Order: sequence, then C-alpha cells, then structure tokens
Amino acid sequence: MMKIAVLGAGSWGTTLAILLARHADSILMWEFRPEAVKNMKRDRENLEFLAGFPFPSNLNVTDDINEAVADADFCLSVIPSHAVRSTAGLIKDSIPGDCRIVSASKGIEQESLMRISEVFADVLGDRFVLGNFTCLSGPSHAEEVSKGLPTTVVAASNKIETARKVQELFSGESFRVYSTDDLIGVELGGSLKNVIAIAAGIAAGLKFGDNTTGALLTRGLAEISRLGEVMGGRASTFAGLSGMGDLVTTCCSLHSRNRYVGEQLGKGRKLEEILDEMHMVAEGVRTTASAWALAQRMNIVMPITNQIHRILFENADPREATVELMTRSLKIED
Repeated sequence: MMKIAVLGAGSWGTTLAILLARHADSILMWEFRPEAVKNMKRDRENLEFLAGFPFPSNLNVTDDINEAVADADFCLSVIPSHAVRSTAGLIKDSIPGDCRIVSASKGIEQESLMRISEVFADVLGDRFVLGNFTCLSGPSHAEEVSKGLPTTVVAASNKIETARKVQELFSGESFRVYSTDDLIGVELGGSLKNVIAIAAGIAAGLKFGDNTTGALLTRGLAEISRLGEVMGGRASTFAGLSGMGDLVTTCCSLHSRNRYVGEQLGKGRKLEEILDEMHMVAEGVRTTASAWALAQRMNIVMPITNQIHRILFENADPREATVELMTRSLKIED
C-alpha cells in the first residue's frame, strides 16, 4: 500500500494531490490552517484555491503535519520557498528515513541563498538522503493541469533511478514527465525564470511589443544559463523544460503571478500595494533578491536581474530601467 504526503494545499498542491490519487492508495494533504482543513473536509473540495475539482475518495486532508508524513513512501512539498525551512523543521523527527522527498516549490532561500534541496539537507541532517530527493519542475500552471490539458515537466534527482521512480509515479495520459540527473540545473531554472517573468510583465504594463518580449526571453535565458552553469547546472538543462519551457510559459501566460506583478509595476502601481492584494505567492520577488546576491557573489553579469532588483527594492522607474538596459555598452551576443 503506497501512501503519499502532500505538504501544501494551494492550487498547485491540490492539483498534484488529485493527480497522484490516481496512482496511490492513500493521499494525505497537509494544510496548516485548521479552518481551511475543516472546510475542505466538509466540501470534499478546495473551494478557496481550486474550485470545481472534487477530491477523490482516497484523498484526505489534515492540519497535523506529523500525521501526514507518518509512514509515507513519498513526501511532496508544495509550499512557498520562504516557508520550506520552517516546514522541514516540523517533520524533522517524524518523516521516515527512507521517504522520498519531491519538491514542486520554485525558489532560492533569501537569507542563505540555498536551493530547496540544500535547505532540506540543512534542516533534516542525517534524515536527509540526497539520492532520495527529487525536484519536479517545468511549464505547468495548475489552472491547466487540473483540467487535464497536456503538460510536460521534468523530474530531477542526483540519483537517476529516483528521478525515474518519480517520473513513473506522476506520469499519465495528460501529464508527461521526463527525468534527468541535473538537480542543480532544474532547481535553478525553475527559480530564476520568475525574475524574467516580472520583467516580461513590466514590458506588457508599459505597452511595449512582441519584440521586447522576444528580447527578454532570449537575453533572460542567457543570464539564467550564465549563473546556472557557474553553480553546477548543465547548459542543456536551461534549454529544456525547466529552463526555456518554463520561462516561455511564465513570461507569456495570463495565469502567471510573477508576470502579473510586473505588469502592475509597469502600470505605475507600488509593489507593496500589489502584493497586499494578492491571494497567492509570487516567488519572483524574493527570488530577485536571491539571484542578485548570487550574481554579486559569483561575479556574473545579469543585467535584466539587476534592473528588476532596482525596480523592486530601490524604487527605480520601470521605463528608465528599460532605457538603461537598451543603452548598455554594445557587445557580441553570447
């Protein structure tokens, strides 16, 4: 009998929990708010984040995280990157030593500049086995996956056999999973593309055209790859699903929260005002701070990231920041 714990009951966590219910005997989804758990148990549906998609009979909800992970074969983490450390601390003494952790979170911890796998390793200590950790990433908006629209992602683990187990677990007729052993590249690609998505949103808010979007996607991928390769990722990974694939989707889709933040900034609104009204997390804001700090540490040139950092945290004017990008010293394309 296979049991899967799902940590996080937002739109993506709920979507993946419903998806996995087709392949596992028992799914127990953890939500930290007791009132939300009470509502989901009553409605057998997540009306707050994913209305219209009833829970299968083998999907249940709890606010007891230790109950969720007890005896779990897989633990799927679908929580905001800034909450990974505190959440991992809650399961440190209860998660089975042989449980395979799958992370569907996209971000870099702001204070430590650690990737999600590194945060889990730091917190869980001896209970963490890198070869049992997988990152699931790629162009995959919950709004489309939940409707059964064709979606393709990648499962990455340092141990390819683990990635293949996750590949088999998640794959179905509308959800195709590839596998790779480039964990670093997949984690970074899925995180850094959110910074470029904010830039694409700003361009839309300023009513720039398709030429601008094409330039941002191309040059954005170039700087993601520069940083990612220095940190140990492979160039081919950034041209794949977790890099270019996720970048295109996040930059161009109206479902994208990060693009929305950028678009509102381009229209002249303040960041605090935008974030206060949002019901869900836009990871790109925190990731911009992390990416900028990593670029400084590694001495990597990331002009788009630098300008987004100025707009978000130094109150730079979006239009003036664009002019600065366009008037940088001329160079050979790399």
